[in-house]
Amino acid sequence: MKDDSTARVRPRPAVPGTVYLVGAGPGDPGLLTVRALDLVRQADVILHDHLVSAEILAECAARARVISVGKVGHGPQTDQTAIERQLIAFARDGFRVVRLKGGDPLLFGRGSEEAAALRAACVPFEIVPGVSSALAAPAYAGIPLTARGVAASVAIMTGHCAGAGAAPLVIPTADTLVVLMGVANSAVLRDQLIAAGRGGDTPAAVVEWGTCARQRVAVATIATLPDVIASEGLGAPAVIVIGETVRLRSVLDWLDQSSLGPAVQWTDREVPLLLPACGGAAR
Repeated sequence: MKDDSTARVRPRPAVPGTVYLVGAGPGDPGLLTVRALDLVRQADVILHDHLVSAEILAECAARARVISVGKVGHGPQTDQTAIERQLIAFARDGFRVVRLKGGDPLLFGRGSEEAAALRAACVPFEIVPGVSSALAAPAYAGIPLTARGVAASVAIMTGHCAGAGAAPLVIPTADTLVVLMGVANSAVLRDQLIAAGRGGDTPAAVVEWGTCARQRVAVATIATLPDVIASEGLGAPAVIVIGETVRLRSVLDWLDQSSLGPAVQWTDREVPLLLPACGGAAR
């Protein structure tokens, strides 16, 4: 009897008249899921976000109509209602429609709003998860979000609404905080984190253009976060990571292995998962 466990994953055909809300991942084309790539290649119409990479868009079929509907922070904006109307219209015309969204479509991506609009219009849709920059950018910077003995919980929050005059942010009590869209409002974020009881000396890191060739990482503390962002000239898109696991970057930074071996002195009790320094005997 044939063992199906070795069978190749075969693409499921996209259905005409259906909208696919697809996560394009954080930027590195290699992090696009198999399902997402299949749908991009089959689509008749693709409406994509501003940050979807040219390498991913190059996978579109030559016949496909590719439309940019991106929203640029403090820049050009595509009306959300207009996007939803286009999705509905193209689907009703019988096209296979892909709404290609950066990261994951349901994490600060307004995918739920678009899905609700499609449901209200009786247009069939499918949600295809994507790798979020909230997970991928720290990983590409060598920063774990949890670590045994150091951090057992993580929360993802938006800093987009932390502007001056806005309502105070609700600061989660998780060990590690991941802040998306928070660079522009880093000073307000710093103040509210400290007001919520986070120590100013808590480690922080900013990962700009995470997973992309132009990725940059800067390490700071909560107190110095705005100054480091300004001095390094960091901007969106960027992910901010706050918590003790940031200290592990000197050990786990796999993109820069010019100096191997842990530079931070953690005890086995604090971080029992750490590997020994190069040449050391495993315990």
